[in-house]
Amino acid sequence: MAYTLGSEPGGAALPVAELKIVVAGGFGVGKTTMVATVSEIEPLMTEEVLTDAGRDIDDLTGVAEKTTTTVAMDFGRITFDEPPRPMILFLFGTPGQERFWFAWPDLSYGAVGAVVLTDTRRLQDSFAAVSYFEQLKTPFVVAVNEFDDAYRYTPAEVRQALELDPEVPVLTCDVRERTSAMTVLIRLVEHSLRRRRHLTSGALA
Repeated sequence: MAYTLGSEPGGAALPVAELKIVVAGGFGVGKTTMVATVSEIEPLMTEEVLTDAGRDIDDLTGVAEKTTTTVAMDFGRITFDEPPRPMILFLFGTPGQERFWFAWPDLSYGAVGAVVLTDTRRLQDSFAAVSYFEQLKTPFVVAVNEFDDAYRYTPAEVRQALELDPEVPVLTCDVRERTSAMTVLIRLVEHSLRRRRHLTSGALA
């Protein structure tokens, strides 16, 4: 996808803002699917086939049909050419299983924000990612990926269940649909920019 540079009042081109975004969450919540859905380039996937040995370790409740898993990361890119400034988002999907969490610090380094994908059938799997980004003080949104056979909880119910701060956006989505997944990313960027402006204004006060 091509992008068009914005311009300042004097006609000078605005530099493209390059932002790193992390897509995190529990095993099988749709991180790989989200990255693949929105990426304008062929996404980089590090998926391996689930083995019988791993089935005693991985909880497949709600995702029994899953046959592969991310073992390092997913990577994709999406360009926004909307005014006032063009942006390129670099998306890094984290592995969901606990034994691969050692990769999270490197994948999260320098990120301006994170999407915590959740599955209401396995909501307890979201606590690790929520806690991780709270400790890092990284802005994040919680996106409920509405699987076809999952009960539809309201964002308010999910917020209460995950004990989220009031400022954390909670929204529903279907990561198989590009418009839905893009909306999540837009909300995250908006939330991150608001947080940055708030912190900057507080530091200058």
